[in-house]
Amino acid sequence: MNILLLGSGGREHALAWKLAQSPLCENLYIAPGNPGTAQCGTNVNLKTGSSDFSEAENFCRSRQVHLVVVGPEDPLVNGVYDYFEQAHQRQAFTDGWLGVIGPSKYAAQLEGSKAFAKAFMQRHNIPTAGYREFTNDNFDEGREFLLNHPLPVVLKADGLAAGKGVIICNSTLEAVAEFDMMIHQSKFGDAGKKVVIEEFLNGIELSVFVLTDGKNYCILPEAKDYKRIGEGDTGLNTGGMGAVSPVPFAHAAFMQKVEERIVKPTINGLHNEGMVYKGFVFIGLIKVDGEPLVIEYNCRMGDPETEVIIPRLKNDLVELLSATAKNELQDIKIEKDQRSAVTVVAVSGGYPGDYVKGFAIKGLEQNTGSDSLIFHAGTKAENDEIVTSGGRVLTVTSFGNSVQDCVIKSKQVLSGISFRDMYFRKDIGYEFPDTN
Repeated sequence: MNILLLGSGGREHALAWKLAQSPLCENLYIAPGNPGTAQCGTNVNLKTGSSDFSEAENFCRSRQVHLVVVGPEDPLVNGVYDYFEQAHQRQAFTDGWLGVIGPSKYAAQLEGSKAFAKAFMQRHNIPTAGYREFTNDNFDEGREFLLNHPLPVVLKADGLAAGKGVIICNSTLEAVAEFDMMIHQSKFGDAGKKVVIEEFLNGIELSVFVLTDGKNYCILPEAKDYKRIGEGDTGLNTGGMGAVSPVPFAHAAFMQKVEERIVKPTINGLHNEGMVYKGFVFIGLIKVDGEPLVIEYNCRMGDPETEVIIPRLKNDLVELLSATAKNELQDIKIEKDQRSAVTVVAVSGGYPGDYVKGFAIKGLEQNTGSDSLIFHAGTKAENDEIVTSGGRVLTVTSFGNSVQDCVIKSKQVLSGISFRDMYFRKDIGYEFPDTN
């Protein structure tokens, strides 16, 4: 089977690493990929970020690609599934064509629109924070709503804002000012033309990942990620500084609640509303007084969660994705590595603010042993060197008998890697000191 994987980050390196292990995978292409994915398959330069997927279609036709796996959210929200489905209907592909792993453009609104997702949860009685949505047309009503809202209060840009469209406000003055900047000053561009105002939920977060063919589903290993740049969860929010899996507090009874109250109603809701969805559902949860509530949906795997989840997955990933495309997930049982796993992210100095790219990375060739893996994220090849090309540069995932055992191993590998102004959090999993 020939596979095209879209994306270029740490998530895509982890997916490529796993896909390439399958005996079902004959040729793996990654667009555009990075120096890490180049070790797993062939990187190709294709335009995939907008709604024009003709270049990718032509590539799939010429290389007889059977399956397209989408890493990031932008192509999904821009309708890559629909585009390829239409191409398939006009018989553009080989007889072995399976399709695109991901939701239709309409269903991808679960991530592309906070208001769409909240309304979906409301229709299907899925537990979540109370909310209201506002635009410029009812700005004054929104301002009045904020003046009388308990604190803290959460403001979310309705659309995609590169992970930066959520603001937790601790004062009414701040909330009103941020609301004004989002609506009237385009703080998040078009993504903030509509603002969802939510009640603040106080609890501990985790992420649950589901693979669905639109009717059947499999629950993948869960994870907890760490968004703040500083140790002890301080400082600015980032795209993610690390993750742990399994999550020690997500015991069997809690996960049963998650499946019954959230996963099943979500998948049943997609099916009953006729939404075409063949791919990953990333459910961002918060545990409040022992009960799970949904914070958000994403329509793809998370990053850096993928780098800790995929290594724990014992199943053949190509087999799983083929079953998804063929509506055969009911016959699949997920097998997991029972050990703990932790991924730690190394970032450029200054991230998540301004940072400089192009610094040579040393130590990537080290022998990490059988318990640790290095995944490239923001890297590129330049003049026979691997250099930094993003804020989050690479991740190290390690297995162990406890969270802290894994952290020690990942830090040991990172101690052998260097680039100018390199930084990583040394306390990932800090709240789980003695888990086994």
